[in-house]
Amino acid sequence: MSSRHLQMIAIGGSIGTGLFVASGGTIAQAGPGGALVAYAAVGLMVFLLMQSLGEMSAKIPVAGSFQTYAARFVSPSFGFAIGWNYWFNWAITVAAELVAAGIIMDFWLPGVPGWVWAGVFLGLLTGLNALSARAFGEGEFWLALIKVVAVVVFLIAGSLMIFGVMGGSSPGFSNWQDSGDVFHGGFASIISVFMIAGFSFQGTELVGVAAGEARNPRREVPRAIRSVFWRIMLFYIGAILIIGCLVPFTDPSLLASGEADVAASPFTLVFEHAGIAFAAALMNAVILTAILSAGNSGLYASTRMLYAMAHDGKAPAIFGRANRRGVPMHALLATAAVGLFGFLSAIVGQGAAYAWLLNVSGLCGFIVWAGIAISHYRFRRGFLAQGHTVAELPYRAAFFPVGPLVAFAVLILVIAGQNYQAVLAGRGMEVLSSYIGVPIFLALWLAHRLATGSRIVPLRGMDLSGPDDVRTPAPSRQD
Repeated sequence: MSSRHLQMIAIGGSIGTGLFVASGGTIAQAGPGGALVAYAAVGLMVFLLMQSLGEMSAKIPVAGSFQTYAARFVSPSFGFAIGWNYWFNWAITVAAELVAAGIIMDFWLPGVPGWVWAGVFLGLLTGLNALSARAFGEGEFWLALIKVVAVVVFLIAGSLMIFGVMGGSSPGFSNWQDSGDVFHGGFASIISVFMIAGFSFQGTELVGVAAGEARNPRREVPRAIRSVFWRIMLFYIGAILIIGCLVPFTDPSLLASGEADVAASPFTLVFEHAGIAFAAALMNAVILTAILSAGNSGLYASTRMLYAMAHDGKAPAIFGRANRRGVPMHALLATAAVGLFGFLSAIVGQGAAYAWLLNVSGLCGFIVWAGIAISHYRFRRGFLAQGHTVAELPYRAAFFPVGPLVAFAVLILVIAGQNYQAVLAGRGMEVLSSYIGVPIFLALWLAHRLATGSRIVPLRGMDLSGPDDVRTPAPSRQD
């Protein structure tokens, strides 16, 4: 994959329904100012995290990415738990996106059952991933480009509306004048939105997984890391600012937050005010693209993670086999099967079980991010302890050691605050549902440690070697 593929994978991975639909709910909850502060703070944390990931993946570009770094720089057991968490996270996310795709298609074809569309889209995404890494990158580039164009058009149209150039009379910046409304609910509301913003940014780490199959990762990964943060911040901060100007935070439409609420999406509302015909149909198509993009990326990321774990002895060896095109078909089919199973469990009436799976997978993403911060902190210390200098690194995180430490601290806050309202209210089952991912991660870590006797990797004993051929890893065996 080329630099444009990596950049669009990282940008597209963090632009989805969290921006197009759920962003309205954050403004309704915390006011435009509170939402802006929350997204900016999370964006800064993601920037620090991407710097950490960029330093490691530029030096050691491997398909396993996070689990490989966690195993090499922290401990094999930590890497085992990180790898399986990340695989499960995206495998279940694929199932969630299939459910959402069925809901979206109901907008146009209400008579067709959702499971039909789930099968069609799963077959499409599996086929795209089965072609080659480049085919995945090219498909994701165009899917993500549609989302990016939609956001850019929104930013332009919204800016013109704020200054009264289009869309009739404009409220200007009147929605930002009352401090009580701008920061509605105060600090507690900002913290609540902070959690939602964190979920919205999940997916930016995909560039680390794709680094192992980049054409020239030691040049292209740093380039993607440098540019992607500012573009994502522009999209999110710009969108929140414009929505806050044009739609009062008291508008009940902003409370809608699901894929079925496309007509109430803040993007739809702004486009309608701008006089753009078929705004709901337009945003429905864009949201469908976002869903397919997320499913495409999720299938790729989880497949490569399973493939890498098999190579490291942390998964059955069969998943480490690749075909002539370098595609690990067994890992791909196993991941697609999990996605299909998750979707089927949702449509046969096991909604509660499916909701628990989604809660587990959502928390897994934050745990993996925390693992990236820990791995980078130890990587840099081990790199220096073995006699190397920072100048030898192809890409250097600018704010070490503050960067990974701050990112880790913020992530602990995010993980701990997942559902603090339920904790304070003593709602036991709700608390368990929100935090179940933490004990599962710890159980995986402890079980592997007890079974293998692995310990923390000493700084001077770390494996800092990168692949001699930094292109796609050679298949271990042809099918």
